[in-house]
Amino acid sequence: QVQLVESGGGLVQAGGSLRLSCAASGTIVSTNTMGWYRQAPGKQRELVAMATSNGRINYADSVKGRFSISRDNAKNTVYLQMNSLKPEDTAVYYCKISQAIFGDYWGQGTQVTVSS
Repeated sequence: QVQLVESGGGLVQAGGSLRLSCAASGTIVSTNTMGWYRQAPGKQRELVAMATSNGRINYADSVKGRFSISRDNAKNTVYLQMNSLKPEDTAVYYCKISQAIFGDYWGQGTQVTVSS
């Protein structure tokens, strides 16, 4: 079993910044992928950014240049620094960990609201 605890969401004005954190605990193997997804009302959940344990990173085109994902492998924690936030970034943000042996686990989600 794996548990993911997210923090850092909130309300911010357009142009502002937020930093999300997600700490994983339980059965964690050294080779894994951790990432952030988001789901806005009435829309499908979409990838925001992901980072593998060996350093490979991918971003959604909509957040490139504004968001930055990072990891602390010793703490099994992934971060998402979000700058220049826009109202269209408003969504529930979910953390996910993927491990080949144990599958995928999701966090409970944290609300990010960007006011115009």
